[in-house]
Amino acid sequence: MKLNLGKDKNQCIITVSLLIILYFGCMILVTGGTGLVGSHLLYHLVSKNETVRAIYRRPKKLEIVKKVFSYYTDNPIDLYNKIDWVESDLLDIPKLSDAFIGVTYVYHCAAFVSFEPDKYHLLRRTNIEGTANIVNLSISNNVKKLCYVSSIAALGESSKSNVINEETAWNAEADNSVYAITKYGAELEVWRGTQEGLPAVIVNPGIIIGGGIWSHGSGNIIKKVYNKLPFYTNGRVGAIAVTDVVNIMTNLLKSDIANERFILVADNISYQYFINTIAKHLEVEPPIKEAKPWLLAIAWRLDWLKHKLTGKRRLLVKQMVASLFNQVDYDNTKIKQTLDYNFMPIEKSIQTVANQFLKTYN
Repeated sequence: MKLNLGKDKNQCIITVSLLIILYFGCMILVTGGTGLVGSHLLYHLVSKNETVRAIYRRPKKLEIVKKVFSYYTDNPIDLYNKIDWVESDLLDIPKLSDAFIGVTYVYHCAAFVSFEPDKYHLLRRTNIEGTANIVNLSISNNVKKLCYVSSIAALGESSKSNVINEETAWNAEADNSVYAITKYGAELEVWRGTQEGLPAVIVNPGIIIGGGIWSHGSGNIIKKVYNKLPFYTNGRVGAIAVTDVVNIMTNLLKSDIANERFILVADNISYQYFINTIAKHLEVEPPIKEAKPWLLAIAWRLDWLKHKLTGKRRLLVKQMVASLFNQVDYDNTKIKQTLDYNFMPIEKSIQTVANQFLKTYN
C-alpha cells in the first residue's frame, strides 16, 4: 500500500489507518525494516497477509528488502508493494507519531551497531533515546504489545559459571562494549514501559545467520571467509538462523506471554567450527592459522594508533577482540520450553546463507 498524502498529511494518515483497522483488524509496525531481522520479518509478515507498516531511514536501503524477498519468492515486488513504508528516524518524533497512527503491534528491530568508543553518544541517541521514543509512542497509542530485538551483548556475566541465562545479572563494572551498554540501556526503557502498562517481550539473539546484508554481521563474516580469511580464534559463539529469530518473535507476539525476555541461540559452537563450516559450503579453503590473544592484543592497539593518527574508523577494539576468545555458552532452555521450539541446525542455516551469497556474487 502506498500513501498519497497530499496537503493534509495527518488527516490522510488517520483516515487510511482507521479504514485499515476497520477492514483488516490490526496494523503491525516494524522499525528497522531494512536491517537483517527487519527485512526477513517483513517477508514473513506480508506472506501471511498481515497489514504492515515499516520504518526506514535511507531509500537506497530498500533494495536490501527486495533482495531478501527474492530469496523466498519469485514475485518479490508484489509482496514488497504491500508494505506501507514510512521514511523516519527514531529521533524524529513528528514522523514517528504519524507512523504510529492506527498501529496495534510493534516489532522494534532498529538499532545502531558499532563497537567504536567514539560512537558512544550516537549509540546512546539511537539505541536508548530511540527506544524510549518507541516505548512512549506505543503507550500513548495503546499498542497491544511490543517485541524488542536486543542482543546477547546486553546480558550479564557470571563469575561462577560459564553458562549465561536470562537471570544472569548485568555487571556495570565489567569492561562492556559501548554497544552492549546502550543495548542494555534500551532494555531498561522497555522494562520501564512495562511498568507503565505496555505489554512487551525482549529477545536476545546471538549472532544471526541470514542473507541479504554482506557488509556487516554474519554476512560480512561469510564474505571474509569467501575472500580467504587468514585466521581463526579459539573462542565460542552462540548462533541462530534469522528464520528462527523471526518465527520466535511472531510466536511470542501472538501469544499471551508478556514482560519476559528470551535468549535466542540455537547452539553454542566454536569460532573454528563456524568458520570452517562457512568455508565448506562456500567451497573455499578454511583458515589454518590460529590467532593468539597476544597477537590480536597488539593488533587492536595498532588499530587505535592508526585511528588517532589518520582519523580512520576503528576496525578492532579491545572488547571486540575479547569476544573472539569468549568461552561462555548461552542457555536456550527457556525459549525451547516456553514455545516447545526446535531450532534449525546451525550447519543447515550456514549452508542456506552460503548459497544465497554465492548467487549474489557469482
